[in-house]
Amino acid sequence: MRGIAVDHATIQRWVFKFVPLIELELKKTKNSRRTGWKMNKTYVKVKGIWCY
Repeated sequence: MRGIAVDHATIQRWVFKFVPLIELELKKTKNSRRTGWKMNKTYVKVKGIWCY
């Protein structure tokens, strides 16, 4: 598309080289995510009025 001639074997070598690195980074971010959440304050609408 951009006028660069690259052989398919070169792309395959890049995949073999960089995919394990990308997978490691994704696993790091996946494990660091929180699975739960907290609710500090609750506002409820009662008869049209927001109450804390």
